[in-house]
Formats: sequence, structure tokens, C-alpha cells
Amino acid sequence: MTALAELIDTTGTYFCLDCGVCTGSCPVSRVFPEFSPRQIIERSLYELEDLSDRTLWDCLTCGQCAVRCPAEINFPEFIRLVRGEAYEKGFDGVPAHNGMLQTISDMQVQGAQQDRTFWVEDGKTKDTGDVFYFVGCRPFYDVIFQDIEAGSIQGAQNILKLLNACGVEPVVSNDEKCCGHDAYWGGNMKKFKALAQSNIDVIRASGAKQVVFSCPEGYYAFKEIYPKHFGDLGFEPVHVLDFLTAKVKEGAIEFETSEGVVTYHDPCRLGRMAGIYDAPRELIQAIPGLELREMPRSRENGACCGTTGWMNCSSYSGAARLERFKEAKDTGADNIITACLKCNIHFKCTGNAYEIETRVTDLYDLLADRIKG
Repeated sequence: MTALAELIDTTGTYFCLDCGVCTGSCPVSRVFPEFSPRQIIERSLYELEDLSDRTLWDCLTCGQCAVRCPAEINFPEFIRLVRGEAYEKGFDGVPAHNGMLQTISDMQVQGAQQDRTFWVEDGKTKDTGDVFYFVGCRPFYDVIFQDIEAGSIQGAQNILKLLNACGVEPVVSNDEKCCGHDAYWGGNMKKFKALAQSNIDVIRASGAKQVVFSCPEGYYAFKEIYPKHFGDLGFEPVHVLDFLTAKVKEGAIEFETSEGVVTYHDPCRLGRMAGIYDAPRELIQAIPGLELREMPRSRENGACCGTTGWMNCSSYSGAARLERFKEAKDTGADNIITACLKCNIHFKCTGNAYEIETRVTDLYDLLADRIKG
């Protein structure tokens, strides 16, 4: 049995009904007809799929196809495994942003000295403790995306501000590394495992019982992927939105009144993959005077922002975001709120490029600017 045939067997892809629901649901296929999940599956079933085909990396792994597939085929997982085979044979996608993000994680694997905690400033943190704040790649994004004022470091400061306001002084470590999410979905398992093992060791050494994440991809990696490869982690991954929602219900934090109409964009990893839909909406609604209006495509049917593991970024990515901006405007909202840094960065990039008036705001900035008392 060939490697591709084994992947088909492992993932049950042979159950494909050839109905085309996957391609009809795909945000890439909508604007880039050359890419078709159905055709990739069909070629694979007949062992005609070429591992050198770079469109393998066009898939956003957003999961929209998987939640609609009548045969319950997990196409994102299938494409991830195919990418792994392709990567092992020397094939890869086209890195976005000149490969800077891939280079950073490569350097981390090699043990490069980091200065990850410079942004803390007057925030309250600890070297050891029960709660660990996993910052993710935020410290690097401000430099790479300074032309669009990504605000990733400001976001990290605001998350720390929110945690401190709840009476929590988390561990923030200079030894933390990229979670490995992008390497995992790109087929580079060696890099993923090296980054993951290092992070697990750092967190265990801190004595943390809970690890709080703001990044949907980091949370999903720790919650769902790490245990499959490393077993029991010895600590609980918690998304900061769930953490803050509980604190609001306890009365530990309140927010000032703020007038306006906003809409919320569900990140794919946070929504479809991690199932966190209510917490961000409850936090927005915890701000008195703020009206939340839903876009037609929301929750399980939320539209992808058009980006994934910093690979094969092209015109279809921008087209997906332009569609989303129109959806947001049609609700009457003048502000798109999102809880994913990648969504935030890419919406801002498109908004700046097309001079779109609709604002894009990180949910953590929205909350931190309105802490009461």
C-alpha cells in the first residue's frame, strides 16, 4: 500500500460521496476555481495526486468543508497528512512575508536567545505560580507588521492588564517558544515536536496548573494536538475568553459604558475547531451600551478571514476579507471585533489597502480600555 493510500485508509476519505459540498463550501474555491477539495480527494483516491502540487498549501484548513460534509470526512486533517508526505519528499508551499515567521521558529528550535518579556513594563507577573500566560508569537508581530500598526504587543499588555484586574499575576516566561501550530499544519512534524516539547518543559518547570491563551491557534494546539503526541500535559489549557467570562460572572471585573454598534468575527480555530462561541459574545455584551449585531455567516458557519499558517497568501485571501468587510457593513456596525491576532492583522492589512472605513478591533483592547474602577 502506498503512503497516500494509507492516508486515505486512516482518515476514511474513501467514504467520499463525490457530492462537491466541500468545494462549494470552500472560501478558496469561491475565488480560485483551480483549488477544489473534491478534486484533490478524487485524484488521491485514484493515486493521481502529485505531491509537488503547490495548491496543497492553498487549503486554509478552516474546517468549513468538514462541518458540512455528509460523509463526515475531515478534509483539513487529510490535507495536513498529505502535506506531511509532501514535506518529507522536499516539497513545500510558498512562505508568506518572505518566510520571516518560519525563520523565527527555526531559530527558536536552534536555541536562539530571546527577549520575549520586554513588553511587560509595569504589568504584574511571576516567575513561578499556578497560572501561566502563554503569550505566543505576539512579541514578534509588531516588528513584522509595523506598517499596519498590528498592535500585537499592546494586545499582550492589555491581556495582562485584564488578568491583573481580576487579581491574577501570571507567569510570563522568556523561554516560551512558538506553539508549533503552523509547522504542524504545514507538515513539518519534526519542528512541531521540538517546539512543543520545549514549551511543555518550560510550563511544567513553572509549577503552573493552568495555562491561559489568547491565541486561538496556541489554545487549540495545547488543548487538542499536544495531548495526542505527548499524553497528559500535567496542566490545564484555558482560553482567556472563558477565563474572563467566569471572572465577569463572579463580579471580579466590570466594564464602563461604551456606545456603539459592533459585529463579531468568529476565528476558525476558536470557533469551529475549539467550539468557543458564547464567551466572546458574552464579554462584548458585558460592556453596557454596546450593541452586538451578528453577520449572516457566524458561529459554526463563520467565514474564514482568508489566512492560515503564513503560507500561499494571495489574491483569494484578500477577496475573502473584502467579502467579510461587506457583510460587516451590511449589519450597520462600524467595527469588526475579533479575538484572533492573525484575523486582526489581515483585516487591518486589507482595510488599509482598500481604505475601508470599517474599523477592526482586538477584543482584548476593547475590554482593557473599558475596565471599570
